[in-house]
Amino acid sequence: MNADEEDYVPETNGGGNADDELAALKAEAAEFKDRMLRALADAENTRRRAEREKLDASQYAISKFARDILAVADNFQRAIEACPKDARDSASPQVKAVIDGVEATERQLLATLERHGVKPIDTTDGRFDPNLHQAIAEVPGLGKPPGSIVSVVQVGYVIGDRLLRPAMVTVARKDEAPPGVNTVT
Repeated sequence: MNADEEDYVPETNGGGNADDELAALKAEAAEFKDRMLRALADAENTRRRAEREKLDASQYAISKFARDILAVADNFQRAIEACPKDARDSASPQVKAVIDGVEATERQLLATLERHGVKPIDTTDGRFDPNLHQAIAEVPGLGKPPGSIVSVVQVGYVIGDRLLRPAMVTVARKDEAPPGVNTVT
């Protein structure tokens, strides 16, 4: 061995021992590892958020267009309702053909909307839901419980899981007892 090798002593910061330096390096490595894991998690969250926003944009981008097209669907429905069944039965073959064509066009329009995620709001259960329905009037219940749907004035629609247009409905009002009738039993 030469003289330089025998006298070699590892250099330390400020004269501290090697265990302190090793502990400091381990702490620094743990801090860098933690930073890296957080950066990876942040990048993954950003990627997921971007995918979700892209999906939402593609699914809901047609909302304004679909809302405008619903007016066309409403007009088809009004045209069909304007010609009652007895008038259709007694109509000429040409008028029947026009009515059949309007009905077929309405079906095709509604099927196209549905293919793009636009679906009518189901009101068959008769329960009023303020998140899906807009009450435009309270009417006599005709045997239905107060607050339930009596009639649908305009069909409502959802696109995906979002409300596109609320269903306009009439709801049953609570029937009040006629004056002078005692309701206490």
